[in-house]
Amino acid sequence: MSRHGAIAVALHDVEPATFDRCALIRDWLTDHGVDRVTLLIIPAPDLHSFADRRPDMVRWLEELVAQGDAVAQHGLQHRQTRNAPWARQRVAGLQRGMSAEFLGLAPQDTREAVDMGRSLMCRAGLEPQGFVAPGYAYTPALRAALAESFSWWAGVGGVHRCCSSEDARQLAPALCLGTSTAPRRFFSPLLVRAGAWCSGSLMRLDLHPSDLERPRHMAALEAVLRRARGRVALTYDELATAA
Repeated sequence: MSRHGAIAVALHDVEPATFDRCALIRDWLTDHGVDRVTLLIIPAPDLHSFADRRPDMVRWLEELVAQGDAVAQHGLQHRQTRNAPWARQRVAGLQRGMSAEFLGLAPQDTREAVDMGRSLMCRAGLEPQGFVAPGYAYTPALRAALAESFSWWAGVGGVHRCCSSEDARQLAPALCLGTSTAPRRFFSPLLVRAGAWCSGSLMRLDLHPSDLERPRHMAALEAVLRRARGRVALTYDELATAA
C-alpha cells in the first residue's frame, strides 16, 4: 500500500437507466488516477433483468472487471415496496428516501430478493463476491441471507467479511453525497470535503449517477479526488480479502 494510504471508490446504482452517466463517471475517475472501482449493480430495476435490457452494459462491465474493477450486488430493484414500523420508516425516509429496499420485508421475501438478484448477475457472467444494501439499510434477515452466499457486505461505517468475527472488517466511514432532502443536498458536500481531510489510511468514497446533475456535488468530489492523489485504489473485494 502507498505511504499515502488507500482509496476505495464505489459507484452506486449501476443499471440500464444510468448506464451512460455511469460510463462518464468511470472515465472521469480514470482521469483522476483511480484505476480500481467497485461497481454496485442493481440486478432488476422495475423487476426486469439489467442484462436483458442493456447487453452493451454487460460487455462494458466485463471489460472493467478484466481491467481490475469489481462488481457487487446492490439489492434487487433498489426500491422499497413495503413499509417498516413507523419509527424505522420515518428515519429511513429522512435519510434514504424510498431506496431502503429491505426494510419491511419478511425473512423469506428478503432471501428470495437476494437470491434472485444474485442469480441474474451470475447468469450475466458477473458473479458478485459482495453486497451493498440500498441506502445502507440492513436488517437481521438480510444479514442472515448474505452470510449464505457472499464473502462480504459493506455498511456506512466499513466493509465486513461474512461469517467471520467482528474484528474481520475494514473500518472507514463512506463519504457520501446526499440527495433525499434539501438540507442533505446543501450540507453533504461540505461534510464530504471535511471527511476527506479527516480520512486515515483508508478513504471510502461513494459516487452516484445523479451527482453529475449537481455542480456542488461534483466540485466536492473533485476536491476529494485531488486530495486523494497518491493513494492506491482498492476494490471492496480486495478490502475484504485483507480484513
